[in-house]
Amino acid sequence: MINNDCQSAGSQAAMDIKTDERPGCSKCQLLDLPWEDVLVTHVFCYLPLRHLVSLQRVSKSFRSLIQVYLANCRVFDATQLGPHIPKEAFCNMLQDNKVLQSLAIQNCSDWITDIELLPVIGQNQHLLRVDMRGCSRLSRHSLVAVSLTCGRLQHLGLAHCEWVDSLSLRSLADHCRELRSLDLTACRQLKDEAICYLARKCRVLRSLSVAVNANITDVAVEEVAKNCRELEQLDLTGCLRVRNDAIRTVAEYCPKLQSLKVNHCHNVTESSLGLLRRRNVDIDVEPPLQRALVLLQDVVGFAPFINLQI
Repeated sequence: MINNDCQSAGSQAAMDIKTDERPGCSKCQLLDLPWEDVLVTHVFCYLPLRHLVSLQRVSKSFRSLIQVYLANCRVFDATQLGPHIPKEAFCNMLQDNKVLQSLAIQNCSDWITDIELLPVIGQNQHLLRVDMRGCSRLSRHSLVAVSLTCGRLQHLGLAHCEWVDSLSLRSLADHCRELRSLDLTACRQLKDEAICYLARKCRVLRSLSVAVNANITDVAVEEVAKNCRELEQLDLTGCLRVRNDAIRTVAEYCPKLQSLKVNHCHNVTESSLGLLRRRNVDIDVEPPLQRALVLLQDVVGFAPFINLQI
C-alpha cells in the first residue's frame, strides 16, 4: 500500500453527513450518495489521487467505491502518488480502466516495462496524452502499441527514451496524424530520415523537441519547417550540426513560432536568429552584445554605459 500523509483524510471521509439535527430528520452517509453519478463524477475528480487511494483503508465499502472511481477516471498521473509507486499498485489501479484520456508514468521509470504498460495501452483507445519520459526499461513495442491503439493521440512525451528508433517513430507518424506536441529529447537513435518522415505525416505539430541529438542536421529541421506550418515551439538544444540555413528556413515557413531553443548550437549565429528576434520570438540565447555585457559585469562587477546611437 502506498504511504502518504492522508490517513486522517480517510477517517474524516467515513464520518456521517447529517442533513439536520432536529428529531425526525433523516441522516445521510457519504456512501449513500450515488457513486458513479455524484461521488465519482462530481466529488472525487477534485481530490488528489493519493488521498483517494488512502480511502481504501477505511472499509470494504470505501475500497469498492475507489475501485469504481479508478475504473472510470479519465486522467491518471502517477506523480500524484509520490516519487515512487509500487508495481503492484499501478497494475491494480488501472486493471479495469478503459476510458483513460491522459496517462503519465514518468515516476514509474525505475521498474515499468512493456509487461506492465501494454495491457493498459491495449484497453484505452481514447488516450489523448501519454507521458513516458525517462522510462528506459520500455521498448519500441510500447511505442508501436500506442500508435496502433491511440489514433487520436495529441501529446506524447518520450524524452530520454533511447529505445525509440526509426521504425517505431514511423509507426507513430503513420497512425497518429493529430499529434500536437512531441518530445524526442535525447532519443539519440533517431536521424534526419526519421524526423523528415514524421514531419511529412504529422503536419499539425505545434511543439517539437529533438534536443540533445547530434544526428539532427539542417535537413530534418528544414523539412519540419516546410511541413509543420503551425509550429509554435521548437527545441534544438544541443543539435550541434544545425546551422544558420535551417534557422532561416524556420523563420520563413513558421509564422506562428513563439519559442526557439538553440543553446549549444554553435553553428547558429545572430545572422539567422535576428530574423526571429524582430518577430519577438522567445529565444534562449541572448544577443551577442547582451552576452558581452553580462560577461563584462561578471568580470569587473558592473556594466559600463555604452552609447549605441550612431
